[in-house]
Amino acid sequence: MFTHSESLEGSLCGAYARQPARAVLLRRSRFLHGRCLLGLRGHSNPRRRYFLSGLQRVSCSCLGGGCGSFACWLPAMERPGPSEGSDPSAPDPQLAVTMGFTGFGKKARTFDLEAMFEQTRRTAVERSRKTLEAREKEEEMNRDKELRRQNEDVEPTSSGSNVVRDCSKLSSRDTSSSETEESSDSSSDELIGPPLPLKMVEEPVNHMEEDIIGPLPPPLGEEEEEDDDDGDSEEEENPVRKIPDSHEITLRHGTKTVSALGLDPSGARLVTGGYDYDVKFWDFAGMDASFKAFRSLQPCECHQIKSLQYSNTGDMILVVSGSSQAKVIDRDGFEVMECIKGDQYIVDMANTKGHTAMLHTGSWHPKIKGEFVTCSNDATVRTWEVENPKKQKSVFKPRTMQGKKVIPTTCTYSRDGNLIAAACQNGSIQIWDRNMTVHPKFHYKQAHDLGTDTSCVAFSYDGNVLASRGGDDTLKLWDIRQFNRPLFSASGLPTMFPMTDCCFSPDDKLIVTGTSVQRGCGSGKLVFFERRTFQRVYEIDITDASVVRCLWHPKLNQIMVGTGNGLAKVYYDPNKSQRGAKLCVVKTQRKAKQAETLTQDYIITPHALPMFREPRQRSTRKQLEKDRLDPLKSHKPEPPVAGPGRGGRVGTHGGTLSSYIVKNIALDKTDDSNPREAILRHAKAAEDNPYWVSPAYSKTQPKTMFAQVESDDEEAKNEPEWKKRKI
Repeated sequence: MFTHSESLEGSLCGAYARQPARAVLLRRSRFLHGRCLLGLRGHSNPRRRYFLSGLQRVSCSCLGGGCGSFACWLPAMERPGPSEGSDPSAPDPQLAVTMGFTGFGKKARTFDLEAMFEQTRRTAVERSRKTLEAREKEEEMNRDKELRRQNEDVEPTSSGSNVVRDCSKLSSRDTSSSETEESSDSSSDELIGPPLPLKMVEEPVNHMEEDIIGPLPPPLGEEEEEDDDDGDSEEEENPVRKIPDSHEITLRHGTKTVSALGLDPSGARLVTGGYDYDVKFWDFAGMDASFKAFRSLQPCECHQIKSLQYSNTGDMILVVSGSSQAKVIDRDGFEVMECIKGDQYIVDMANTKGHTAMLHTGSWHPKIKGEFVTCSNDATVRTWEVENPKKQKSVFKPRTMQGKKVIPTTCTYSRDGNLIAAACQNGSIQIWDRNMTVHPKFHYKQAHDLGTDTSCVAFSYDGNVLASRGGDDTLKLWDIRQFNRPLFSASGLPTMFPMTDCCFSPDDKLIVTGTSVQRGCGSGKLVFFERRTFQRVYEIDITDASVVRCLWHPKLNQIMVGTGNGLAKVYYDPNKSQRGAKLCVVKTQRKAKQAETLTQDYIITPHALPMFREPRQRSTRKQLEKDRLDPLKSHKPEPPVAGPGRGGRVGTHGGTLSSYIVKNIALDKTDDSNPREAILRHAKAAEDNPYWVSPAYSKTQPKTMFAQVESDDEEAKNEPEWKKRKI
């Protein structure tokens, strides 16, 4: 019988030679954890029973975590150990004969795990050191760039400070190199990975025999960083410094009030509308210093433009005018859709397909493409879809607390698009859920004075605060989460237009609105209020007319203002603003080309046949220059010949028959005398020698008798009484 041998300790036991992955490492034990080596799972086979009778189970531990369906079996009889001169890795021939296949008992290759771990640790240390060095270099380059930018604005410091800064850099590099050397020689129990954050590094960390590999980047220019932090904190505390008002450009829309402003989401195009029915397009990238619009049109004919707004994708513009039908045009001015007009003879406005009275304003949905809302004098707020212009999507009917109709003067969507807010003529503000059209979700009945037109309601960017610009010369701030009273209220802001704007700054810290003035009684102002305290922190004098519209674009960080004298102004800061007006102010004004008149107007037919195609017209200046060089065309014509003629030319009144006829017969013999006198000239001759009328009546009426004409009064007297007119 075979017993477990000392030489088998640490050797690999494979189920087959073809399956080295199933090898197991034998230990000194008498029982195996696995089962069925060589497929000896059942005992019905006599050959298997023969092998089982001569084997004894010994324990094994698998390198892979288990032997699977095989077990490690060894002969139970004692086996002599290996000789001193023999190769320990060579297979045992007796074991191979006993097991029935070759390759059994061959020792597996041994590995030094400690050496492998040590090699891995050194590789990781080297990689972390290189990563930290690259990070330090990158941070130093960034700091140097920041210092250069600061030195351009601030006077250069003394050379001593530069020397100190260089010394600090050298010392930081020395400390970093020394720390890396110490970390590379540290023990094998060190952690591998990126450095901890600064907050964790500042705190004392006590770990036994565990240190971070690689030094942290040394602080560089701590004083300068503190100064920058102080400057940033001051800017954060004072939002007035973020107002871009250092420069301005003026766009002349016309002579009447600019009542609508719209800027696309990218900030490339501005559209303006006014009381002169015109809508003008301005392209910042295509304009030069002349600041001229590239397109002007009248989309609503003879109706004043009240609202213009780009869609959230920037491909469509909502045009709201004084008519009852809103229009949608594309960014080039071509009409996309027009809302249908409702039946004004239906009492219930919910049963009509559209508005029946003048519109006030409109707004796009901030999330859903193609949906917008409008409000009208027919006491309804309606939502529309661009794909369905024949009927509105839903109808909201504002009501007073007594259930009577009330006209909404302005409306808008919330920032998430779930709420629709409207301000009404009775001074109330009503907010509906977009999907619930019956009752408003919030209703405050005395937001502004009764009978005044609230000109604007605007949501903040966080969606929790609502600003309302009232016709009672006030600006109020509301929290929709607690809609029972205003948060703040500011008065003394005169307004004379039903579309005076208010808006929030891009960082939600300021609220902007405009003021109105009488002509010749001062200048209109753009007023800034701090949202947190609602104090008037800043003012800008715009022009000697009212400020009607204002728009603060979040992407450009530029403020657009529409005034009552037909101007649209753009305020920007070269350092704080992006693109927009900065693109056109740097372009020089193009020289006006000399006007060249064409010889005649002609119809251009590019696809006509050659025989019907007219020649290309050229300017008269070039044609005259060519004719001047031609001796025949530049020859002075001969004057007409007076008299009998000379030089071979016949005179007009010569001796020919034609000249005689022209001179004597074909003359104008019209009589310009009085026709009555011309007739009476023959009266005496007709009386003495009658020829036409008198001979006909000579026998029947020798003495002329004329009829007696009675007047109308005499005829009326001779009429009978029953024929006379009764008064």
